[in-house]
Amino acid sequence: MNREAMGLIVKRDDGSEIVNYDNPAFPSYIYDGWGKPRVTWEKVPHFHEDIELITVKEGSMAYSVNGREIQLGEGDTIMVNSNQIHFSIYPQDVRYVICVIHPSVLMSSVAVEMQFVRPIIENAELPYLRFRGLNEYARDVYRLMTGMPDIRHDAFRITMHFFQLWEYIRKQASHYLPEQEEYASDPRMQLFKSMMAFISSSYTGNITLAEIAASANISKSLCNSLFHQYVGESPISYLCHLRCRKVAEYLRSSSKSLTEIASLVGFNGVSYMSETFRKFFDCSPREYRKQWAVPVPDPVQYVLNQN
Repeated sequence: MNREAMGLIVKRDDGSEIVNYDNPAFPSYIYDGWGKPRVTWEKVPHFHEDIELITVKEGSMAYSVNGREIQLGEGDTIMVNSNQIHFSIYPQDVRYVICVIHPSVLMSSVAVEMQFVRPIIENAELPYLRFRGLNEYARDVYRLMTGMPDIRHDAFRITMHFFQLWEYIRKQASHYLPEQEEYASDPRMQLFKSMMAFISSSYTGNITLAEIAASANISKSLCNSLFHQYVGESPISYLCHLRCRKVAEYLRSSSKSLTEIASLVGFNGVSYMSETFRKFFDCSPREYRKQWAVPVPDPVQYVLNQN
């Protein structure tokens, strides 16, 4: 794993995540991690081809998947399917295990791929599955997930565990009857992904709502509607949030002045940057830099880029 990238968020030009795999030769990221309100990896919308699984060990949290917020308590697990827009939400301190694994790990043959993997990862009406409470598979899924950090550098054992997890995912998917309203696929998702990618590549400049909408060839009103649907905030608020996360990354990883940072991330002046930063992180940039000058546990979130 690239330790220098821990806690940052790295994306491709199309807005999809570049997962910071533990081993470049094997596509998995596994971490026994933590989260708390207002950390930089909270509420960062992203998507990727990989399957993402989160199991809550202590506390509670939520996951937003395609604009739907799913609550998770201790012992709960969520599987986020391939290429879904999602992000974590921390109303309180939480400890969890996260596993991000590319489905190619399961594709041992064409028959397995076509019969048992693609029918799930290509199912537009199955953005996520949740295992919780009295669900018959929840306890076994929890056991497998909490054992993953111990084998995170053993590709063979990870593969075996992932096949076992996939069997529970297949069983859950086969008899789960989703409400049409909950899982209806939205053909407008690609429009939102296009706008998210445009903002990620252009946030350092003085971009406008009209330009964001134009990047997907839609009206400003539809642009606003899609952002509220998928991330619960306006396009301009999303842009400011992104810039503030970039400010936080510079504060944690460099000695650049506030003036330099404001210029690098697209803010017109330190005063406006500081005012906006406080809205998202509940402290000033200087206070934030002092907090992160003290050693803390490694950030849990797998790496995405937000460029």
